[in-house]
Amino acid sequence: MRSTRQCSRSACAHPAAATLTYVYVDSTVVVGQLAASAEPHSYDLCVDHAERFTAPRGWDVVHIQQEYVDNGPSEDDLEALANAVREAGRPRQAAVQPPAPVASEPRRGHLRVVGGSI
Repeated sequence: MRSTRQCSRSACAHPAAATLTYVYVDSTVVVGQLAASAEPHSYDLCVDHAERFTAPRGWDVVHIQQEYVDNGPSEDDLEALANAVREAGRPRQAAVQPPAPVASEPRRGHLRVVGGSI
């Protein structure tokens, strides 16, 4: 199934197409194809941000993949969305509640009145 992760840049809602990783020991930034799973020390970028990325001064940038393609949602994504919409549209069954006591029946609660003088 294709990833539905979003770009890590603030205020960007585009889908992720590349993964950026800093290699601090070598002062290198690696930008490559989207990783299979999100890693805590890497950043997902959309096509625009991956192509326009610039590294800090003195750092090298290595682009593993030259062209980043955003294919949009896959068939699996669309099917999952359709199933979620169907599920949300189904009428919900009301929970069965016990019938309320009839006024002629005495209530059997946990509180009771205790007679006596004060």
